[in-house]
Amino acid sequence: MDPANTPLGKMLLDEITPVVMVLSTPLVEEASLKNHLSFVQMLSPFCSFNNIDVPVRTASDQPYRLQKFKLRLFSASDIRLPNLEVAKERLKHFISQAGDKDDMFSDPPQISNLLASSESEIQPSWFQFFNKELVRTVSFSEHEAFDHPVACLLVVSSKDEQPINRFIDLFNTDKLPSLLNDGAMDPKILKHYLLVHDNQDGSPEKAAKILTEMKSTFGSNECQLLCINSSHDGPVERQDNPWAPYESDVSPSQCVGCFLNVDDSNEIKDLMQDLSSKHIIPYMEQKIRFLNQQVSATRKGFRNQIKNLWWRKGKEDAVDSPDGPMYTFSSIESQIRVLGDYAFMLRDYELALSNYRLISTDYKLDKAWKRYAGVQEMMGLTFFMLDQSRKEAEYCMENAFNTYLKIGSLSQQNATRCGLWWVEMLKTRDQYKEAAVVYFRLCSEEPLHSAVFLEQASYCYLLSKPPMLRKFGFHLVLSGDRYKKCDQIKHAIRTYRSSVSVFKGIMWGHIKDNVHFRIGQWYAILGMDDLAVKHMLEVLACSHQPKTTQELFLRDFLQIVQKTGKTFKVLKLQLPQVNISSLNVVFEDHRTYASPAAATVRESLWQSLEEDIIPSLSNVRTNWLDLQSKLIPKNYKESNVCVAGEAVKVDIEFKNPLQIPISISRVSLICELSAGSDDASSSTVELQNDDDFKNLITNRDMSSDNVSFTLSEVDVFLGGAETTVVQLTVTPKVEGVLQIIGVRWKLSSSVDGFHNFESNHMKKKNAKGRRKSKHSRSDNLKFIVIKSLPKLEGFIHSVPEKVYAGDLQRLVLELRNQSEFAVKNLKMKVSHPRFLNIGNQKNLNSEFPACLERKTNSDPSCVGDGSSSLSQNVFLFPEDTLIQEGTPLLWPVWLWAAIPGDINLYITVYYEMADISRGMRFRTLRMHFNLQVVQSLDLSFQISPSPSRLHEFLVRMDVVNKTSSESFQVHQLSSVGCQWEISLLQPVDTIFPSQSLMAGQSLSCFFMLKSRRKSLISEDKISTLSPVLGSDVGLGPEDSKRPLFDVSSSPLADFHHYERLHQEMSHQGDPNAVDFILISRPLTSGDSETPHLFSHHACHCRQVPYQNLGF
Repeated sequence: MDPANTPLGKMLLDEITPVVMVLSTPLVEEASLKNHLSFVQMLSPFCSFNNIDVPVRTASDQPYRLQKFKLRLFSASDIRLPNLEVAKERLKHFISQAGDKDDMFSDPPQISNLLASSESEIQPSWFQFFNKELVRTVSFSEHEAFDHPVACLLVVSSKDEQPINRFIDLFNTDKLPSLLNDGAMDPKILKHYLLVHDNQDGSPEKAAKILTEMKSTFGSNECQLLCINSSHDGPVERQDNPWAPYESDVSPSQCVGCFLNVDDSNEIKDLMQDLSSKHIIPYMEQKIRFLNQQVSATRKGFRNQIKNLWWRKGKEDAVDSPDGPMYTFSSIESQIRVLGDYAFMLRDYELALSNYRLISTDYKLDKAWKRYAGVQEMMGLTFFMLDQSRKEAEYCMENAFNTYLKIGSLSQQNATRCGLWWVEMLKTRDQYKEAAVVYFRLCSEEPLHSAVFLEQASYCYLLSKPPMLRKFGFHLVLSGDRYKKCDQIKHAIRTYRSSVSVFKGIMWGHIKDNVHFRIGQWYAILGMDDLAVKHMLEVLACSHQPKTTQELFLRDFLQIVQKTGKTFKVLKLQLPQVNISSLNVVFEDHRTYASPAAATVRESLWQSLEEDIIPSLSNVRTNWLDLQSKLIPKNYKESNVCVAGEAVKVDIEFKNPLQIPISISRVSLICELSAGSDDASSSTVELQNDDDFKNLITNRDMSSDNVSFTLSEVDVFLGGAETTVVQLTVTPKVEGVLQIIGVRWKLSSSVDGFHNFESNHMKKKNAKGRRKSKHSRSDNLKFIVIKSLPKLEGFIHSVPEKVYAGDLQRLVLELRNQSEFAVKNLKMKVSHPRFLNIGNQKNLNSEFPACLERKTNSDPSCVGDGSSSLSQNVFLFPEDTLIQEGTPLLWPVWLWAAIPGDINLYITVYYEMADISRGMRFRTLRMHFNLQVVQSLDLSFQISPSPSRLHEFLVRMDVVNKTSSESFQVHQLSSVGCQWEISLLQPVDTIFPSQSLMAGQSLSCFFMLKSRRKSLISEDKISTLSPVLGSDVGLGPEDSKRPLFDVSSSPLADFHHYERLHQEMSHQGDPNAVDFILISRPLTSGDSETPHLFSHHACHCRQVPYQNLGF
């Protein structure tokens, strides 16, 4: 690529060009000001030529042609070193104006879009102007000749008196710039005389006479006439106004160049082209030849070089000074510098480079470091324009830059200019990473300039290959901090916002939090509270921050919100965090639950328990929703069904991510209920995005209270890092389609948090051709609401949480119906009849345990293998049983703690609607209880044949009290079955001296067991032998008159039946085995309110093996 077409090449062709000093009279300025322009401003748009095509010869007579050329026109009063403070204020004002033009409401740029854009697209457009202004802050330095005027344009008006004398007076020494008066440059420069005539002041005849006199005085080639303001028909309107850049300096009502018509523009253009091609370029070419001859005669050649070194010998011991020795325009060093700069401006880069090299050594030996740095700088630029030796170019630029910095603050602006040119050189060669380093080195004590340089450095990191995204974001943040220090808040926000996408999704949580927090603070300063709240919300859930930082973030956020005086509705508010995966929906259709614990049981367990009591699947399809199914649209055949007046419960987990406590209030669900289901497809809410959800919330808040359903509201206090599950309910009141959409809460009086459950995303997609999988009940948040139904409420009174093994208790089941419609045909099934048995209604009001005592006229104690009634697992309530409103049903149930452990008991109650028009035929009530059973008595038996009698056996019973504090009183031991008779071998007082079994105590005792099988065969003994004699042995005190308990009747017989079935698995049903039941009572004080009875069952006890026992 041609270096002249690069950004740096264009900058050099624009900034290092011949300067023309303009000296004009007040009347000339007056004529120009009619167009709201100074005379220099009027000529400047016509000083740049893209195809001037002027032939030029080098110093060695090599011809070439200049195509592009530009003049820089300055009034004599402006040819001086710029005032640095004024320049800083001008730049500050410009940067502030640029910040006002930024769009503060747009979304921040995404990193993917930035990576796909070019440099000009991602960088602010005002960077280029800023860099040029910084370059111009060191204009007209005495050590650089390219800013010294090449020519002087003397301008007099035709209205001036004695115009010839005015021309002579204009170049008076006391009005010239200091560069000419102080000897820094040769005052003998090219002079061109211009007579300006205002056509609004009369005909140009007088001007023509003055021009003739001028030519006779100053020479015909050096004088010209310019006529302006030729528009006599009023202001001229142009589509392309060449003076448009100056419109910002005047009021909108004023028209720039209003009296300059096309002829005037063409005349100005011809004037400047003629001045350039016929006067300035030939003059510079001639001066280059002249200076080159002088330099060749004095400095070139071996002899002159030795002479120069000898003359400068010893200067290395001189004291350093920033400017070094003073050089006048007549010194050979100054002439070499002028020769090099003139050659550079006329594109003779080879000649320029040779002279820069020549003078560089002189300045270095003279320790004229500023001039040395300036020459090194021009050498680097010349290498670049020659497109030669990139290393040499970069070495010269770095050398110049470092030398400027060593000089100190006096050359800081020169270092800045050198750095900016160096950066452009590196960027042209795609060395963006190196360019960023130079930008960083440009950062000085001026914070505003440093902010701009850091921002430009960040874009260099973005454009480097590969992109250095973290450095890009980091330098943007550094830039934003500098902008803020300079009160450029809008620029600080812009740079911080540009870095947001960089830190999104990475582990730099602290930096990301700082970025959002600062943006929020700065938006609040500007009064843009909505945007401030938006960014502050990003840092609320900063769990990785220390506690003090979390308190700061939350306090500032609430202060900003309260200052606005309005309520903010925040979708997906992160304080607290909502765990959507924990969402659990509990509702009741034909399945109802007596407690929350029952609702958490696996559905498969309930289904297996209810197989025997609910109608078959075919009946379910035709009966349980036979009426309602006609009302359900096809789109909702798989939707859940709930009943009007019955709550749908949603369990949702809230987590406080902070270390500080927070409280939220008015937590409730967000629901929609469309009354009626004739057109369900139009009645449901379809949320395509977050905007739809926000509109739904806004519309609901604006509408009146919804009477179709009621919502529960709870207040929650969350400690630091605490997680809690909140149950929320919605109770529909009318039939229709209910949709649970999300949850809402209040963080403070001014912040409403919302979270969308996004139920449409929770549905599983099925591949085409595959069988559709069933949805779990919590997956679908849409419900068909049917009319109200009877619902049983059930509970068992006084269910213990913890019991000892063997404890037998009578409990009461209560079933209530709160509906005005009755229920009938009740059935009940228990999951573990070994632990829970349904009693007889007649035992409800009897005294316990007296109701279990043996009556004098009772049947013999013969407990068989089980009655036929026990084979039925389903308990049928009497057919005439109806449960109506206000009349509860009470039924006794027996609880027996069979074995130690954690026991889960499940009960399901089936009932049917007395009024079949309600829509459902039946419902079930599911009940769940958890029971902790701990060890009490450990019982074991050993049976051995009697050594003296054939049909008698010795029984050894070992009892150990394994409790830590409970004592028991043994009441009786029973052998089960009519074929066995058990009796004592010794008095009870001998067996139990203390009448009790204390905690940790063990006891062994012996009994006689006699087989009655043979005696029962003899008919003559049947009448004389009591069938109960010897089957039960009382173990209480001998003087005790307490009756024995009937082990052959319910519930003891029933529990023994199930215990025998359970233990039979390991004993394989030995017909000669014996069963024993030990009944005891806890030894408690007399003031015990609840009586307890313990029964311990030992089944299938076999004798010690013995040969030929005769059985």
